[in-house]
Amino acid sequence: MEVLILEGGYNEEHEVSLVTARQVKKVLKKNQINYKSLVVNPKTFEKDIRKYKKNYICFNALHGPFGEDGKIQKILKKHSFKYTHSGIYSSKICFSKAKSKKKLSDYKILTPNFSEIKLDKLNEKTILKFKKKFNKFIVKPNQSGSSFGIKIVKNKSDLVNLLQNLKKYKIELQNHKSLLFEEFVDGKELTVSVIHSQNIYQPLAVTEIISKNSFFDYKSKYSKGYSKHILPARIPNSIYNKCLNYASVAHKVLKCNAISRTDLIYNKNNNKVYYLETNTQPGLTPISLVPEQAKYKNFSFENIIMKILNKTNE
Repeated sequence: MEVLILEGGYNEEHEVSLVTARQVKKVLKKNQINYKSLVVNPKTFEKDIRKYKKNYICFNALHGPFGEDGKIQKILKKHSFKYTHSGIYSSKICFSKAKSKKKLSDYKILTPNFSEIKLDKLNEKTILKFKKKFNKFIVKPNQSGSSFGIKIVKNKSDLVNLLQNLKKYKIELQNHKSLLFEEFVDGKELTVSVIHSQNIYQPLAVTEIISKNSFFDYKSKYSKGYSKHILPARIPNSIYNKCLNYASVAHKVLKCNAISRTDLIYNKNNNKVYYLETNTQPGLTPISLVPEQAKYKNFSFENIIMKILNKTNE
């Protein structure tokens, strides 16, 4: 087996990708598996990948645009490379929060009410319209990971802050085409990883996330000490099992491959679980949720990497 690690990328998740890649390299070295790495430049990737032999398995250690949105998967398939994680369809649908939410709604899985708008329609009038519609709401890019660009409006102060900084926010989102306005659901933030090998789908565990910030944002995900992971989550058994089931259904319905992580919210007032999104390229850094849940279920990190490598797309 020879592995080509795809890392870096030109987006807001570049640094996370490099950390994920470092962890993967440690496992490959330990198992004496030959590997090379390619720092991905989306503009030259199709030309760059042709320099490598077709017998390489491409380990996709990328996150964000041109990593988990179906684009790099399409190029790898076109040039007959085997590659890890999810395929074109799954990557594309999961990277669009709107599409994955609509798809799972068809399977009677609850998701917070939402509307998708084009970035150029983001203005004061639109924001006030959704304030009236949802009262409390979240604004976020439709296609992004690591909680990039999320704004929460729960009160007048949040609203004023968003309106006053609207120009700056739009500049921050200039590489994004559309946004979601989503009704805010108050509750516990939960996440479930699913490992999929040999046609067996195994949801690992439910983690409850408590962030020092107002929600599980980029800093909370990738900076030590900014979030607390409670494993297993402090929720009723019936809800715990429902979360495992939702994540497993999401993995199957969205046609994910090898590994995924599904984010949910549990509102104890109405005793309901809401689906938020599924990540086809979950972080594999030392403080990431997948390795933590795997360890809880007595899976080593090495075991996870080998399972991913042994279930490639062709």
